[in-house]
Amino acid sequence: MPYDEEEPWLEHIPSDGIVPGNRYSHVVAGEGRVVAISGQVALDGRGNVVGKGDAAAQARQVFENLKRCLAAGDATFAEVAKLTIYVTDVAFLPEVWRVRDTYIDPELPPASTAVQVVALYRPEFMVQVEALAITPYGH
Repeated sequence: MPYDEEEPWLEHIPSDGIVPGNRYSHVVAGEGRVVAISGQVALDGRGNVVGKGDAAAQARQVFENLKRCLAAGDATFAEVAKLTIYVTDVAFLPEVWRVRDTYIDPELPPASTAVQVVALYRPEFMVQVEALAITPYGH
């Protein structure tokens, strides 16, 4: 199927009988190539932790890492269908969402899950995010 830049390939589908999501879509569908991005943490390109003790700074680094990973898969945030956000404290979510909304279109948010976890793989990490994107064929 040829890719037409004028036609959206991701569809944000309203779900009957389900309360609309706040900051997320319940259902996002698309046809194309799937790009799966492992959970990203606040490490810079040299392996240094960014934003120790600062959830917003960590979220910025995480989303910059996601941006780089998406580019490696020939994808953008516009093609992200699903995000899974892990935080060590749900109190960090408003900061994470503010950062996220500078990378994604808040009017067409991806499907999302946010989970508080006991810990991430290193104690200094406060935020981890994984992504699933769908790029159009021929992109």
